[in-house]
Formats: sequence, C-alpha cells, structure tokens
Amino acid sequence: MNSRREAIFIITRWLATQEFPDRMIPDDPNRAFITDLVYTTVRRKRSLTWALERFLKKMPKGETEAALLVGACQLLFMSDVADYAAINETVEAAKVASQRTAGLVNGVLRNLQRQREQVLSELATQPIGIRVSHPDALVTRWLHRFGPEETLALCEWNNEPPDTWLAYPPQQKAETGGDQQEKGIGEAFRKLERGMRVEDVPGYADGAFVVQDPGTAPAIELLDVRPGLNVLDACAAPGGKTIQIAWRMGAPAQDDPRHRLVALDLHDDRIERIHANLARTRQEWVSVLQGDLTMTPSPELAALAPFDRILLDAPCSNSGVLRRRPDARWRWTTRRMKQLAETQATMLENALTLLAPGGRLVYSTCSLEHEENRRQITVLRRAHPEVVCSGVIENIPTRSNTDGAFACALELRKI
Repeated sequence: MNSRREAIFIITRWLATQEFPDRMIPDDPNRAFITDLVYTTVRRKRSLTWALERFLKKMPKGETEAALLVGACQLLFMSDVADYAAINETVEAAKVASQRTAGLVNGVLRNLQRQREQVLSELATQPIGIRVSHPDALVTRWLHRFGPEETLALCEWNNEPPDTWLAYPPQQKAETGGDQQEKGIGEAFRKLERGMRVEDVPGYADGAFVVQDPGTAPAIELLDVRPGLNVLDACAAPGGKTIQIAWRMGAPAQDDPRHRLVALDLHDDRIERIHANLARTRQEWVSVLQGDLTMTPSPELAALAPFDRILLDAPCSNSGVLRRRPDARWRWTTRRMKQLAETQATMLENALTLLAPGGRLVYSTCSLEHEENRRQITVLRRAHPEVVCSGVIENIPTRSNTDGAFACALELRKI
C-alpha cells in the first residue's frame, strides 16, 4: 500500500505541476516498483484516460484522478501485478485522501477488471495517438516522415521500460552480470541485467563506468579528442559525456598547459552532479564552470578559449528518448520545439565564437526532429561559409536499437 500511496502522490503532483517524475521518486526499498508504476502510468496516460472515461461521467481531479490512473495502469499494462493487489491496495492507498475517493476508485477499478478484455480490444482499434498514448501533433509529424508502420513501432518502443547501459573506458572489457553487447553496440557499452542496482555492479565505487546509453557514442566519436587538446563540454550535466571525453584524453602532464577539459553547465544542482560523477570516476582534473551559452560567453570562459574541440549537447525536445523520459511526450508541442530551436541556434552561434581555427564543434541532440537537427546545421552554414560539415550520425531508435540521437561535426576552416 505504501508503494502505491507514494505513486499516487507523485502522479498527483505531476498532474498539477508537470514536474519531472524522476526527481520525485524517493530512495525507498520499493523504489524499483514505484518507478515502474509511476513511469508506466505517465507513459500510458492517454490510453488510461480513454479507458477510465468509459466508467465515469466526468474525470475527477487531484488525488482521485491519480488513484484511478495508478489502479488502471496495473490492471491494463502491468501483467505481473495480481488483480487483487492492484485493486485492494490501490483502494487502501486512496483512503488516505478520503473514504469517498476510495469508494469511487473501488467501483471504477472493479468495473474495469470485469470488462478488461473488451476495453483492451476496443483500445486496439482507436487512432494511434490514443492506442499507444502519444500526442497527436507528434504522431502526425512522424506519420509524415516515417510512415504508419515505423511510427507505430517507434511509439511502441517508447512505451517499453528502458534498458540501463553502462559505459566503460575504450578498450576495457567489463563483466556486469548483464547481457553481452548486442549487435551494433560498441565494446565499451554493457547492458545491465534488469533488477540489478547500478551501485552493486563491480567497479561502481572505483569509478570504473558511467551510466550512459550507446546512443551517446556518435557525439563522442565525432568529437575525436586526444591528449594535448583544449576541450569544452558546453552542456555537461550530469557529466557522463564529460567523463567519456576525459577517459580518451587522459590526465594532463604537468608540462602540458594546453591539455584541458572544461565542463560547463548552468544550474547549481546540475553542477553538483558533475562534481559528484567526476569524483567517483577519479577525474577531478577536469575544470567545472557555471555558465550559460544562451548568452555571450562569460569573461572566465572566454579567457580559456579558443578551444580545439567543443561538444554542444544542446537542450532539446527529447523526442528521441521518450522511452527514457516518458513525461517529455506530454510537454511536446510545435511551439515549444520552435522555442527550443531558437535557443539551440543562439547556443551554436555563441559556441562558434569559442572555437579555434581548424577546431571541431560537435552539435548533438536527443531529438528526432529536423528543426532541431539538420536545419540548425543548414542555417549555421549559410551564415558562416567558413564552417564545413565533416560528419553526421543520426540514430532512430527503431533502426539503431538505442536512444534516438543526432550528432554533426563542424570544422572551422583556417583562414
């Protein structure tokens, strides 16, 4: 009951505030179940709402709506949860709100249980946005680009729990207790066995690995770092890519002042995460700065320029990682994407001012949308003919079996 109570609390708060659900999940012995229940509820919200509205004159708000969504989620999309637990323990958790709430939840969930097969059968005939719980605006874009078959496959991919991948230093073999590397996945990545805690993997305390999806690999590969370079990771938090860069560079020798790696990010809590990850992986030689590339680079950052390599992993709509960030689908709108594209363009322009002639800037996102990816490169190169594109890698989850990602290497010609 406590786990379901916690899930109801998180969903109530998420519905009211649109806060990130992952930041609300407590460090609890039942964290894995709470996470699964919350994330599945968020992923399937549109389908769940459609199903529940069959048994309600009007969808209630607040904790009652959250309790109904959490209960229906278990009955319809969590086959490993017994019906009696899904209903009884959700109803008990709803009693914390009120007896009236608990009575409504009990009646609706029992009706849903009795008519479950019919509900699921009818759900399968609904338009794709309702059927696989995605916003219509995003589905329409994908239908135009990918066609109905791949769009459905992409939405279904997004509705599955994500795998946890561990990234190790290049050339290092790893035994994680998980599956062996999959076809097309580099040796430096290993998939963690489901149910195994990251902290329990051998080497965690010694900083032997970072948690990172193989979809991040293209940006690191295109950056082409090596010892003796001055490198900037411009949107570094939580630090996974920074550490992968640091592994490839190695700690600087005392007589090599140009060998430098700078991790830049804006918010205090994100800066703290970078420091924590650098400490665990024994990469404290990396410099960490607080700054914002949506504005003119600060004097402190400008003093470290020009950089031979810059990684700009820009904030984006996250449309390529909806499996990993299920709430992002409900924030997706064309308007928001256009606002993000404006931010990305500004960051690209400001990053370019920090790049050394002959240097390389890798622009990357975890978006699938052209406005955030290839169009950004086209617009930048029109404005800056001295910039050339030396490589593009794009991962579509249904084709790469990884998180969606885009990465483009841009080089500044020496004049």
